[in-house]
Amino acid sequence: MDSEINTILKNYLVIAVVGVSPKQGRPSGHVAEYLKAQGYKIIPVNPQIESWQGMKAYPDLKSIPEKIEIVDIFRKSEDIPPIVDEAIAVGAKVIWMQSGIVNEAAAQRAREAGLKVVMDKCMLIEHRQLES
Repeated sequence: MDSEINTILKNYLVIAVVGVSPKQGRPSGHVAEYLKAQGYKIIPVNPQIESWQGMKAYPDLKSIPEKIEIVDIFRKSEDIPPIVDEAIAVGAKVIWMQSGIVNEAAAQRAREAGLKVVMDKCMLIEHRQLES
């Protein structure tokens, strides 16, 4: 799994962050800020906000007008299936469920559609390990 994570982090640079929060100190915002600082293109996804840090926010994946490579999810495990369905529909390459988020059925559906899947891992922590 570590080599697959390293491959994902090195080769996919466009990240839709689902559930990004505008509130200071929230993990979703912290991780997105870190990844943006590392050179990744961040696309905020949250139907309750218009923008995040000056970037247009989208209500869902299908509203994003460009190709998405990684769908980084900050939502409850039970909220994952429709996000995975959208990720498959828009041609994403990777589903990344952050620390504490696991949905085996949705992960299996994503894998069957050809997506790579990472569950219960923090993208920031994994990237820092890659850099060290």
